[in-house]
Amino acid sequence: MERSFFYAINCKYHIVLTPKYRRKVIYGELRKDIGRILRKLCEMKEVEIIEAHAMPDHIHMLVRIPPKISISTFMGFLKGRSATLIHEQHGNLVYKYGNKSFWSKGYYVSTVGLNQKTIAKYIREQESDDRIRDSISKREYVDPFKKQQINERSESRAVGGLLESSIYGVVSGDLF
Repeated sequence: MERSFFYAINCKYHIVLTPKYRRKVIYGELRKDIGRILRKLCEMKEVEIIEAHAMPDHIHMLVRIPPKISISTFMGFLKGRSATLIHEQHGNLVYKYGNKSFWSKGYYVSTVGLNQKTIAKYIREQESDDRIRDSISKREYVDPFKKQQINERSESRAVGGLLESSIYGVVSGDLF
């Protein structure tokens, strides 16, 4: 927290970045390199990483950004420079993502107030929660046309014109 005799500033944000096409590529050596790159870029802009975690298809970060930098400027810098550095270190990604674009066009940002501990805990424990959800079959559906049971984990089905995901039971179009 930046303090002065006249003011106190505490600009914390929960950020989520996703690779282009939401591909599950953030693992192994690439995961380590992305972590190193993001830490280095944050240090360059004097941004403090409070909590961070990389999932196979997205990255969560809880950061404190100085008030002299707008969040959109920081995100443009972070995504642009990191994509360039990732492609320099992993040249094979050019075939999957084209010329030096690694991240999807958008990103998620939310301000963090008094609920910092809750968000930090969510970021830390998300991977274990996802593993638990993957191992438990939540429901089984009965197909009204065939009168057969459909296991949620094995098939997808259309719901109201949208496709329901077979893994987590969420409607596609939801970001997170």
